[in-house]
Amino acid sequence: MKILIIIPAYNEAESIVNVVNHLINNYSTFDYIVINDGSNDNTAEVCRKNNFNLIDLPINLGLAGAFQTGMKYALYNGYDYAIQYDGDGQHNSEYIAGMLKKANDENLDIVIGSRFISEKKPFTFRMLGNSLIEICIFLTTGKRITDSTSGMRLYSKKMIKKLATSMNYGPEPDTIAFLLRNGAKVEEYQVHMNERTSGESYLNLTRSIKYMFHMCSSILIVQWFRNGEIKK
Repeated sequence: MKILIIIPAYNEAESIVNVVNHLINNYSTFDYIVINDGSNDNTAEVCRKNNFNLIDLPINLGLAGAFQTGMKYALYNGYDYAIQYDGDGQHNSEYIAGMLKKANDENLDIVIGSRFISEKKPFTFRMLGNSLIEICIFLTTGKRITDSTSGMRLYSKKMIKKLATSMNYGPEPDTIAFLLRNGAKVEEYQVHMNERTSGESYLNLTRSIKYMFHMCSSILIVQWFRNGEIKK
């Protein structure tokens, strides 16, 4: 199998070396590509200095644009699976093998690295938003996804083609809900995530509220006006 790890990176100069070197040193059987999303720090320069595999976007497209760039790369190069993986040090690569095995054994389209299959969600405002999105997905699909906001996801070859060639398929919970409603097989796999090693999260309190509102309204209302059959 050909496996590609897609690492969207925006202003991750302080953490990207450790993230990529860990993959190179411990999981060399997996390919990777860093998608520098128009960073205004020296992320691209650091990647070039270390001879990392890099796609350097000239402007900031946002996570959805960087993600689709990675999916297009995966499609063009014939990968069997693509794994979305953060460049900030939060994700642990030792779970990738288990996610791959689950996808193969159960013939899944998407495997989400979940923090909350066997662990309780902490009582925080962000986790309240996570729970509300979980309820919205369950109401519209009948499927319970405990950690739909997780940024560690594995996608099958069928999903690579779908996400690389279709508009408005960002790596967000509303896309997961939409794909579920259209026949995608989605399951979760228990993982542990680290605290961010450097930089700051994009989602402050105000943005978190806007994000939660946008995701819930998209799942409950907007998704019903989209078309998108999942081809077998």
